[in-house]
Amino acid sequence: MESIITIVGFLGAGKTTLLKFVLEKFLGSNFSPYLILNDFENAELDAQQFTKLLDSRSIKALSGNCICCSGIMELRNMVNRIPKRKNGITIIEANGTSDACSLMEFLGVGIEERFLPPIQISVVDVKNWQKRGVQNELESNQIQVSSLIVLMHTEGTSLELKEEVIKSIKSINPMASVSTLHDIHISLFPKLLPSKNKVQKFDHQKAHWSSCSVDLPDLQSIEGIYEICESLPKSILRVKGCARINGEENHTYFERTPAGVIHTRPFRGVPITGSKLLTIGPGSEPKILKMAIENRINLSSSYQRKNIKHLY
Repeated sequence: MESIITIVGFLGAGKTTLLKFVLEKFLGSNFSPYLILNDFENAELDAQQFTKLLDSRSIKALSGNCICCSGIMELRNMVNRIPKRKNGITIIEANGTSDACSLMEFLGVGIEERFLPPIQISVVDVKNWQKRGVQNELESNQIQVSSLIVLMHTEGTSLELKEEVIKSIKSINPMASVSTLHDIHISLFPKLLPSKNKVQKFDHQKAHWSSCSVDLPDLQSIEGIYEICESLPKSILRVKGCARINGEENHTYFERTPAGVIHTRPFRGVPITGSKLLTIGPGSEPKILKMAIENRINLSSSYQRKNIKHLY
């Protein structure tokens, strides 16, 4: 029978890092992974980045729906259509605002008998655990029914902080195993059992945030990415996208974490969505995104006119 593993965790906690680690380990152990990625906006953008590891036929993107409620039927149907493979394993990465308890409650209903009951793995950002203000409840919800909790962003943290975070996690989910990324043994994943932890009530609507995306024109330099990301409201917890820098052959993928840290890296191939700016969180409105882009373009145009003037 085939295992189903869902990976959940708050925005920026490290789900994608864990996912890449897990995929590489499974592939190295002769498993045949099938990957489903969920996001509010353009999950195809993230899915395309995994084609270096998996054949595109083994990757599915599920955008625009919350798989813990409105998108659960589409997710379930997607799982049931997965082709049978030798040593198959299905991995689902949920979006960072998923109601993880609802996801596990509904996903296992109607799944074909060739699949084992779904297992959930949570990713916890040690440095920011329960430091998210009004979002603390959502973050704690995401570990309640997990069988394994993986501690991420542990570099530079003290042993006391790690122990404090583990103690807090255990007070919410005493049944879960807790590990760091480097201590994970991939052979244990298919053997994990569904959590029997008692679930605390959670207002499901707190997991539903605004999101949107807009087209992103070519930028004069990579600094434009940083300026756009920094100019967007801090209430927007997740910023990401793909940009084309003038004069460069390849696109650049970028993201701003909830902590405000901006990362960029080369994008694999040409984005099928085109250059995009995507946001998740309060304040995610097309007019706000477009204003940030226009301000950057106007700043670049003003700088160019000033330099031309100096030439004369």
